Amino acid sequence: MTTYDEIFENNRKWIETHNATGPEFLARLAGDQRPDYLYIGCSDSRVTAEELMGVAPGEVFVHRNIANLVNNIDLNAMSVIEYAVQHLGVKHIVVCGHYGCGGVKAAMQAQDLGIMNPWLRNIRDVYRLHHQELDAIEDTTARYDRLVELNVQEQCVNVIKTAAVQQRYLKHGYPTVHGWVFDLKTGLLKDLKLDFEDILHGIQQIYNLGDKALFETKETPAQEIGTKAVSE
Repeated sequence: MTTYDEIFENNRKWIETHNATGPEFLARLAGDQRPDYLYIGCSDSRVTAEELMGVAPGEVFVHRNIANLVNNIDLNAMSVIEYAVQHLGVKHIVVCGHYGCGGVKAAMQAQDLGIMNPWLRNIRDVYRLHHQELDAIEDTTARYDRLVELNVQEQCVNVIKTAAVQQRYLKHGYPTVHGWVFDLKTGLLKDLKLDFEDILHGIQQIYNLGDKALFETKETPAQEIGTKAVSE
């Protein structure tokens, strides 16, 4: 394991490496950030956003917590989404879980976990919503993995419920919301390929926080105004 003092030595080496390639790197880093992605992931020390995505500093706005939850009364998560969407203008919001998540496993066990109980209850609620599918899976590991995926799906829905996302999408045709799962064993990212527009259309009757109906037809807002939605 890296020692405390080695961290600062590594930092100096990091600066030297980037200075050797050109002084513009640190100049760009010190400028305003304009990331296209908001990444909402797990706090697990093995899952680092920039490294697994292969992107440079400044390309991803990152929020992490136990089991990558998006809770509407969590002012931290709500503030991150508001800032990323309304002020940074991100084009994509990614909720990324990972197989072998300790928070998901803990939520599936009948035990008192103290202060973590109310936080993990959000995952238990996901289990309750999908218990028939999950209980039909006999293999325990496979059941955990499926709950990881379903938890990502439900947190994506929670992102789509927010006023910031709905209003920005209505006006500009972005951001779009994606669900990913990282496999620690293979190192691969799995895109759950959630249908963002269909989810938004499905919840709009109850959770519509825009100025008008987001989906009076199946056309996207960008199509309605004669432009193409940003998809990259």
